[in-house]
Amino acid sequence: MIADSELILNADGSIYHLNLLPEDLAHTIIFVGDPDRVPEVSQYFDRIDLKKGKREFITHTGWLREKRISVISTGIGTDNIDIVFNEVDALVNIDFATRTLKDKLISLDIIRIGTSGSIQGDIKMGTILASEYGIGFDTLMQYYVKSYTAEENAIQKAVQQHFHTLTFTPYVGKASDKLLRQVAAALPKGITMTAPGFYGPQGRSVRSVNMYPDLIQKASSFSVDGRHITNLEMETAGIYALANMFGHHALSINAILASRLHDAFAENPKEIVDQAIRYVLERL
Repeated sequence: MIADSELILNADGSIYHLNLLPEDLAHTIIFVGDPDRVPEVSQYFDRIDLKKGKREFITHTGWLREKRISVISTGIGTDNIDIVFNEVDALVNIDFATRTLKDKLISLDIIRIGTSGSIQGDIKMGTILASEYGIGFDTLMQYYVKSYTAEENAIQKAVQQHFHTLTFTPYVGKASDKLLRQVAAALPKGITMTAPGFYGPQGRSVRSVNMYPDLIQKASSFSVDGRHITNLEMETAGIYALANMFGHHALSINAILASRLHDAFAENPKEIVDQAIRYVLERL
């Protein structure tokens, strides 16, 4: 039995942070970072059956054609991904009445739709890009025991050699092959670098002195088996690693709003994000 302190439920039986009951959650889930982006996704549903929220975690569940979908705002960063992923997994795979693991486990389809910055000159602002792999420059997976594929280990080794001055070990996660085929077959693909912050951890300096001032240049020159780090954001690697650990399918779709090499930001970010939303929904 899972202890009360490990699986915390609210007075109404909902899970602690997400404020959701098991029946509230669809098995196809869209993650967005910004709570304001939840209605930007659910506006395209044929019907919305549920709206719930607590803190930054807003959920809308409804129907698009014959598909039941939940869209959840995660907030920013892999620390929030840790909360959301553990709780959505518990909602479908833990019996809340007995606090035990269910006999039959459910594998969720989880698609992140988020914003990102390109670090390659040939990836223009306005591009919709799928992350084939995520490299976590955060420390989330130091707290979990999981196995990694030979491909993930090979990329991790190449990262350690290329970023040899780092004082920590990045981790690697791969996208779901099923969702890559279903959603991203026609999209450009790349390796996404997941940072634990927006400023220093992504090589920005407003009034600070950075430990790794050449981080963007170093990342843009990385290559392994013909693959390159294409973009920066703050969630993808954590989503992939936890999805693979729990046995779920995950895919990250990136709306490229910035070019870090050209020091430029898109003039129409809302339109680019909406394009990414509609692209994903058309393929679910």
